[in-house]
Amino acid sequence: MATDFWASTHYKRWIVDRSTLKQARADDLLYVSEPEYVDFLSIYFANLITKLGKKLQFRQRVVATATVFFHRFYLKNSYCETDPYVVLSACCYVAAKAEESPVHIKNVVAESRALFSQEQYNVKHFPSDNHKLAEMEFYLVDDLDCDLIVFHPYRTLLALCKKDSSSSPASGSHSISPTDEAEAGELGTGIGIEDGPRYWGTGEGKLELSEGALQTAWFIINDTYRSELCLLYPPHLIAVTAIYLTLVLHTPTQNSIAHLLPYSSAFNSDSAISSESMQTTPQPRRSSRTSDPSSKQTQQDPISFLADLNVSLSTISTIAQEIISMYSLWSRYREDVSPEELRKTSMNLFGDGTSSGSPASHTSHAGQRSGSTPLGNTPGSIGGEGGDDTANSWPFGQGRLVTANFLSSLLNNMREARMNDMAHPPNGRPVVVNRMLERTG
Repeated sequence: MATDFWASTHYKRWIVDRSTLKQARADDLLYVSEPEYVDFLSIYFANLITKLGKKLQFRQRVVATATVFFHRFYLKNSYCETDPYVVLSACCYVAAKAEESPVHIKNVVAESRALFSQEQYNVKHFPSDNHKLAEMEFYLVDDLDCDLIVFHPYRTLLALCKKDSSSSPASGSHSISPTDEAEAGELGTGIGIEDGPRYWGTGEGKLELSEGALQTAWFIINDTYRSELCLLYPPHLIAVTAIYLTLVLHTPTQNSIAHLLPYSSAFNSDSAISSESMQTTPQPRRSSRTSDPSSKQTQQDPISFLADLNVSLSTISTIAQEIISMYSLWSRYREDVSPEELRKTSMNLFGDGTSSGSPASHTSHAGQRSGSTPLGNTPGSIGGEGGDDTANSWPFGQGRLVTANFLSSLLNNMREARMNDMAHPPNGRPVVVNRMLERTG
């Protein structure tokens, strides 16, 4: 099962549809003024997992597995009913075990406390007791149904592509190390062993990419974990989409295949007509001995390569659009920035600190509980609706900037409002508070 994606629990249990995701976030949406804030929380926590992974010296595969565990856990739980910071640390702790790179629980607790206590996160209640994290580990594994084997797109990327032998890595660039290639190849691609030598043979038939292009595809896969694509699509489709976006976004690669695109067909047809007119007179026959088929260097056609893959191109297009939307949202997120610096950024962009030309509000008040107070309506809050002096409009009406400090305050307000609603429900019967809440521990 560990080498066959289609027979794995990853495919059978953890590829869900959008209605399931929407249902999982239903409670959280009651306590936010704008639905996109919940999407920002996904970016916020994925960045935290990456930072904690760097402090614990995790490989990229361990960080990716921890992020997948986090997304899976919140398919069954809500941010407002749990302590995501404890869950996040437990995901890193369990992922390190699952990927055979274990770390001591004391190190996880110590590094988590040091990271979360920083000013932009301002988490003061993270437990110092190791037993709290150990207890959360059991809750996590239980909600994951003990399904700890995770397939990642890295394996498929390296199975479909190889580095162009003629390309050399740019100075100062981070190349894909043999260690990364080895860890990416630990599990199957999800495409199948019987699908031909392109995946499991001598390497012939692979798409050759430059060092920079292969890095770009690898980094795009890294970035997809900041969204919930890992819950919606199989990893091999995400890998193919990363290759497609690399061909579009990586400038040198885009220039190298420009002549293969449809808009160059008119030029090619004109060239063909002129060539035919020049050959009106008989040409002498060329000797077959002068041509050596083995000496011909045929250029690969990446477009035909993608078209020949046994995948749905419409699905690839959908995933690509979702990745671009994620980048658009991520571009508005600021992590290590103070409110004063954010105001200066606003003045640099628009010449003043006002929110003139601000985007249309996406506030959703439907379904909001009477006892809750969604964050974002507080005057002077960065990323909220109030306080024009601090709101920062994004160019082209895409939205305001959102900071890590704002999301941390948002999460605290969500949890407090949820606990208040559970303690004083409309029917008058108090609800038992989830024991995974740190405040009740």
